[in-house]
Amino acid sequence: MFESFGFETLTAPQAVVYFALALGALFGVFAEQTRFCFRRALIGTDRRAAMGVWLTALAFALVGTQAAVAMEWISFGDHRFMAADLPLLAILAGGLLFGAGMVLTRGCASRLTVLAGSGNLRAFTVLAVFAVVAHATLKGVLAPVRTTLSAPTLALDSAALPGNPLIWTALLGTAALAFAFRSGNRPVTLILAAALGLLVPLGWVGTGFVLFDDFDPIVMESLSFTSTWSETLFYTVAATSIPAGFGAGLIGGVLLGALASSLAARRFEWQSFSTPAQTGRYLAGAVLMGIGGVLAGGCTVGAGLSGIPTLSIAALLTLASIAAGALATNAALSRKAQGTLTAVPAE
Repeated sequence: MFESFGFETLTAPQAVVYFALALGALFGVFAEQTRFCFRRALIGTDRRAAMGVWLTALAFALVGTQAAVAMEWISFGDHRFMAADLPLLAILAGGLLFGAGMVLTRGCASRLTVLAGSGNLRAFTVLAVFAVVAHATLKGVLAPVRTTLSAPTLALDSAALPGNPLIWTALLGTAALAFAFRSGNRPVTLILAAALGLLVPLGWVGTGFVLFDDFDPIVMESLSFTSTWSETLFYTVAATSIPAGFGAGLIGGVLLGALASSLAARRFEWQSFSTPAQTGRYLAGAVLMGIGGVLAGGCTVGAGLSGIPTLSIAALLTLASIAAGALATNAALSRKAQGTLTAVPAE
């Protein structure tokens, strides 16, 4: 469709950078205002309200994505989420690692990106390590770990949920919204969460339909924060050799959007590490998220918010594994903290 616009000086790969920049800026604004975070939805002190925000976004992402599929604007038939050979071991191991990492860093990659744009230097440091480790797992010294764990696969008759996709969309969307309406959130918060969720189908349609060009094709993708941070890192250190892509545009947009939103609301605040122990915990979490995000095939946004609307079994398993890893790690840390508090010193 892109060639029908008649652009003479802009190619589809160039246009997608501007598209991703705008998409990311909107995500940064909406996520900063709603405090959108899957970790917070699982173990936060206000987890019911946070889960309501997350599920509202998921419901609208799901309905919007499947509507685009029904109208034949996009198709996930050849997408990696629909690979018939399911790398089950890599998904489960990666999800557990990512979940553990996001508890140690107090935020998944998307939340940390928003926090970095809001002045949090802890988040920025974690993301730098996360990007390096993710890139090393994709193409560097840790690639053998990825290839080894991805080798065992489970053959599936269908990589998507069986049955009518519209029925799955109605069931999952209704359940998500039913919880959200009882989560105690203000209507304006849920409206912002819905707008955030609609960015997912906007991303799929923008890259897979509007900017589709037979002569200069681009990858169909939407919101994600593992491969995009890896791409942004590579572009940052080699910009004179490679052009910017969707990933660099998206991450740049999120940082700018979060910065603008936090400044407008007077929430921008410089923050950093307080102790060496805290620094070590955050860096360990960054490493786990970097490896885990690549093994699992995405993060809570890439495989969760963007992946589940495709009705992919792999995406559902990834998010479930991330949740399991986060809950188990939080429980272990809580037991350790309680043991420290109740320990009686020897006399």
